[in-house]
Amino acid sequence: MAKYLGLNKENGHQKRGKTGVLLVNLGTPDEPTASAVRRYLAEFLADPRVVEIPKLLWMLILHGIILRVRPAKSAALYQQIWTEQGSPLMDITCRQSQKLAEHFKQSGEAVSVDFCMRYGKPSVSSTLQRMHKEGIDKIVVLPLYPQYSAPTTASAFDAIAKELSTWRYLPALHFINTYHEHPDFIEALAASIAKDFALNGQPQKLVLSYHGMPERNLHLGDPYYCFCMQTTKLVVEKLGLTEEQYITTFQSRFGKAKWLTPYTDATMEALPSQGVKDIAVVCPAFSADCLETLEEIAGENREIFEEAGGEQYRYIAALNDNDEHIKMMANIVKPYI
Repeated sequence: MAKYLGLNKENGHQKRGKTGVLLVNLGTPDEPTASAVRRYLAEFLADPRVVEIPKLLWMLILHGIILRVRPAKSAALYQQIWTEQGSPLMDITCRQSQKLAEHFKQSGEAVSVDFCMRYGKPSVSSTLQRMHKEGIDKIVVLPLYPQYSAPTTASAFDAIAKELSTWRYLPALHFINTYHEHPDFIEALAASIAKDFALNGQPQKLVLSYHGMPERNLHLGDPYYCFCMQTTKLVVEKLGLTEEQYITTFQSRFGKAKWLTPYTDATMEALPSQGVKDIAVVCPAFSADCLETLEEIAGENREIFEEAGGEQYRYIAALNDNDEHIKMMANIVKPYI
């Protein structure tokens, strides 16, 4: 029997014992062109976790309107942030994976590290298949979304479960669903903000801008809003800020439904008239800089603030691949490897 299965006669189906860490991020178009953005958005916006509208109606809207209009506009925005290394999100996530692998190597732990994108390439399925071929039969999944939400974290789980549902022999699996209040995450985030304050001075107000979601999701039981507020609470406590020195907002709303408030863009427009003309903005929901931070926050919202009379505006970069962030990732997954 072993001969026909291609198995080693002595070892047969022995457990291979290799452990892997899989980082999962949202995704990015392959290139900043309308056709590439259209492919990316078609996959992203077709996910029922992302848009909770009856499928038939939404497919008519998506393919009849959105995918005809939005790709060219989004491609123009991607062109503004594209670098020689390509998509910032792809480049940073790749570097995070490499540095985390090096961290484990230096600490003497035999752990393989790989990454994938929920939408686009490298896909969840192709990356899991590659890890399987490498002999990895224990996987710790770290979705790079600090605060759990169904459209992000749960969608990553869906994609993993879909691929694994086709496997005969499943790996041991641990899925980390949130780290919004993990001490190392709070420490790394607070340290990054404090470093900016030390270099540039403390602003009148720190704006903590999180990715938005429809308010309906909160009422249906999604804990994202509460997790965001908990992250804010722990970070400002670590920094020693008073209530007057910070505000939590939500960005990137889409469509006509009411989303989580206060909205970041509306806040930027209102702050100068309230006497707040010096601000710093940080985005604690993003583990890597991307279109929503580099173009929307560092660019678009800066213009809104300045046009409304604001004078000093700075964006504090995501944790990206800085050493404290890599150490945080390692500490989060270590209990499960």
